[in-house]
Amino acid sequence: MSVKKVGVIGGGSFGTAIANIIASNGHETQLWMRDPEQVESLNLTRVNALYLPGQELHPNIMAAHELQMVVNGVDIIFVAVPSQSFRSVVKQMKPMLPSGIMLITATKGIEAHSFKLMSQILAEEVTTARIGVLSGPNLAKEIVNRSPTGTVIASNDAELRFLVQETLRSDTFRVYANDDMLGVELGGSLKNIYAIIAGLADAMGMGHNTIAMLITRSLTEMARFGVRLGGDAMTFLGLSGVGDLIVTCTSPLSRNFRVGKALGEGKSLLVIFNELGQVAEGVNTVKLVKEKADELGVPMPLCSALYEIIYNNAPIGHIIASVMLSESELDVEFMVGRAKRLPA
Repeated sequence: MSVKKVGVIGGGSFGTAIANIIASNGHETQLWMRDPEQVESLNLTRVNALYLPGQELHPNIMAAHELQMVVNGVDIIFVAVPSQSFRSVVKQMKPMLPSGIMLITATKGIEAHSFKLMSQILAEEVTTARIGVLSGPNLAKEIVNRSPTGTVIASNDAELRFLVQETLRSDTFRVYANDDMLGVELGGSLKNIYAIIAGLADAMGMGHNTIAMLITRSLTEMARFGVRLGGDAMTFLGLSGVGDLIVTCTSPLSRNFRVGKALGEGKSLLVIFNELGQVAEGVNTVKLVKEKADELGVPMPLCSALYEIIYNNAPIGHIIASVMLSESELDVEFMVGRAKRLPA
């Protein structure tokens, strides 16, 4: 099988960046966007003025606001819509999809109320689909600017992994394979929490030593929680774990980092979201993960501290106290089997 036509659902910054890679690799690329005016603008100017202003896109991209036009006759579909609307969009697509269609989630988030990951939603809604997860340290603006980077395609389907690698890889975009879908997807979702924490620390004027400690303790929390849910601890040491964590905790291009920094500067979430103009998944994720961690008895002091700051108006210094006073003294506990998986 060879891939000739690809659909991308979601015309935000990352969906557009992925569509641009695919189009640049010579594939016919359909991009679904909700707003007909944005569709018209992109097709006319070759620029996504709302999410990637000033970045010229490949002419092989054709935008549309009708789902049927985007998914009809495609070989692979990448879904890159916010987690809050992910299930509803998939439900709309479902009647249009042939059996065996390859569906790849590129959304880093968790569904409220169900605690379902996006790949689990795909499996529930489109039972005949072949499913994969795309995740890694992938800032959309840098991808479009052809700054070299890598990502991970995770799936139990070896052919799907190969075809996604062939579709996306280029001289500036390397695609690695993994069969731990759960671990890869959790890494992409959980790191949003810690990017907010890093932004807070930056606003507080914390030094490099502090930031390094926060990032490494964040990685331990991510792996501890991921292993408890059934992921592989080693996955969190790859691009979709520590790689994504580093970039989102250190770059002002990261939406969640910017949310944390603005919080640290005293702005309200309402003002921050209005200024940002895009979804920052970490604000919702921290609540969901904190509640799930409490339910499972998984200690996550950094996540819990951020929850207290956002939802209970705890002082920002609570973050540092959570590391200095509440953490285990063991450095790499998730590597020595101290985190227990849920029973199969």
